[in-house]
Amino acid sequence: MPHEVGVFVRSAAEMDRARAAVAAAGLAGKILDEYVDTTSGYVSIGTMHLAKGLEFRTVVVMACDDDVIPSQERIETVADESDLEEVYNTERHLLYVACTRARDHLLVTGAGAASEFLDDLRV
Repeated sequence: MPHEVGVFVRSAAEMDRARAAVAAAGLAGKILDEYVDTTSGYVSIGTMHLAKGLEFRTVVVMACDDDVIPSQERIETVADESDLEEVYNTERHLLYVACTRARDHLLVTGAGAASEFLDDLRV
C-alpha cells in the first residue's frame, strides 16, 4: 500500500530526487506540507523536519550524502566550536528521527560519499 511508505530527504533542495525516485518506482507521491496529512494511495514525500510524530511501515531516507547531511550551509555559518557541536548534534538527531519513523523496513540511500552520520546508525 503506497500510503504505508514515507520518503524523507534533508531539505527542499533534495525534494526533486525523492519525487523522481517515487515516480521511477511507478508510484504516485504526495508532498507533505506543514499539515502532514498522508493520503491513501500515495507515497508521502517530505523533509526530515516533517517526519517527527509520523510512522510508516516502510521509510526511505534519501540523499544521505556527505555534502547533504550535515547541512553544509549550516556548518558554514557557525561562529565558534560550541556552535559547531550544536549543529552536528541537531543534524544527527534529524537523521535519527527520520530513520525511526519506520515500523518494519528502513532503506537509507545516497550517491557518492556517504554521510558520516550513517556510522551512528549501524547496529
